[in-house]
Parts: sequence; C-alpha cells; structure tokens
Amino acid sequence: MAANNVSPESSTAQTKENIAYIRQMLGELRLVAQKEGAEMLCYLIEMAYVEAGDVQAGRRALSIQRSNGDKPTRVPV
Repeated sequence: MAANNVSPESSTAQTKENIAYIRQMLGELRLVAQKEGAEMLCYLIEMAYVEAGDVQAGRRALSIQRSNGDKPTRVPV
C-alpha cells in the first residue's frame, strides 16, 4: 500500500475544488429537473446547491464529525 503523502494544503485545495465541482453539477441537475417539471427534485437539489455554496464561503463546515466519513446510509455508491 502506498503511503499517503498528501499535504494538508493540497488536501484543502482538492476539497475546495471538489465542492466547487459538486456545486456546478447541482446547478446543472437543477436545470434538468426543472425542464422535467420535477418540483420536489428542484427544491432538494437547490437546497444542496445552497449548502455547497455555504461550505465554499466558509459559512458552514463540511460535516459535524468527519472522522467517520459521514457515509450516506441508503445511497448506492
């Protein structure tokens, strides 16, 4: 197994890039849901979009407790 030589700075930069990517994709998904008339999906996607924006701006932490990985319980990966 390779050693994890990722510096905290590069890890933070990667996290910021990942959050920005997620936010961008959520914006695109919201447009698709809107075109399909899926109002509840639009709402939920928009809430996730706002949350990602809050994380980007530093108004919200990524998670309450990150040590357990905060894995979703019912989402297939």
